[in-house]
Amino acid sequence: MSAPSDPQLALRQLPKRHDFFVGVDSDGCAFDTMEVKHKECFIPNIVNSYDLAAISKYVREAAEFVNLYSHWRGINRFPALAMTFDLLLNRPEVSARRFKLPAVKGVRDWIKRETKLSNPTLKAEVAKSSDPDLALALEWSEAVNRTVGEMVHDVPPFPYVRESLECLAGKADVMVISATPVEALEREWKENRIAELVSLIAGQEHGSKKEHLALAAVGKYDLDKILMIGDAPGDMKAAVDNKVLFYPIDPGHEDESWQRFFEEALPKFLNGEYAGAYMAAQVARFEALLPKTPPWQTA
Repeated sequence: MSAPSDPQLALRQLPKRHDFFVGVDSDGCAFDTMEVKHKECFIPNIVNSYDLAAISKYVREAAEFVNLYSHWRGINRFPALAMTFDLLLNRPEVSARRFKLPAVKGVRDWIKRETKLSNPTLKAEVAKSSDPDLALALEWSEAVNRTVGEMVHDVPPFPYVRESLECLAGKADVMVISATPVEALEREWKENRIAELVSLIAGQEHGSKKEHLALAAVGKYDLDKILMIGDAPGDMKAAVDNKVLFYPIDPGHEDESWQRFFEEALPKFLNGEYAGAYMAAQVARFEALLPKTPPWQTA
């Protein structure tokens, strides 16, 4: 019986061809897919899978805050699911309806002990444990993937994404760094004919974004020649944890962020002028856009 393949081997073996390395997030960063995926695919399937029709309004508000409009924007789907339920537990309107929310204890326990939070690892855990919480989470996650596959297509990258990738060709090794399943990533990058502009497409099956950077880039390139581009604090944390540079794509201002990157930040990065005051200004503007407190708690 052969040993199971290691999905992170591709990261470790990624060849260094240039002096610079750029990691690019996909959903909400390269593509305008965050809103449609969460509002039309993730959230309706939460309501359906967990029988939450009675509180669907509050489910939508909580899930949209976590996944789109907060400091936690862009986190992996399974911690986001647990956080959505946390917000609902503390919502007076939900309590007033005497609605009993699922505890999702199996999911919470699995998140604490597993680093590769993906459908394949969850499927293996369900087979091993027969935990009904995990089985339901897997059903939900697979339903999300089916809905995304049916609905989300022909979405082009933001303006200046293609131009930026073409400019980096021959100067930097570029890799997709995402928490989205690889199947969806490959479909979106290939249908827009930009997959050939990156060396590797890494998704949730390859581990966390921090691991993507650590295994593919750190130790191969000078730290000041590694740049992560993302639209979420988790992207920035992956960069900070690896002591590399970060460029933010500001939620709600993606077009101008990519134009600024192409015309201003990219030349600075390649010329060794990006770190310091310039990067600090980009990060400060970005952080001001994503609160930690939901609007219904501050109103």
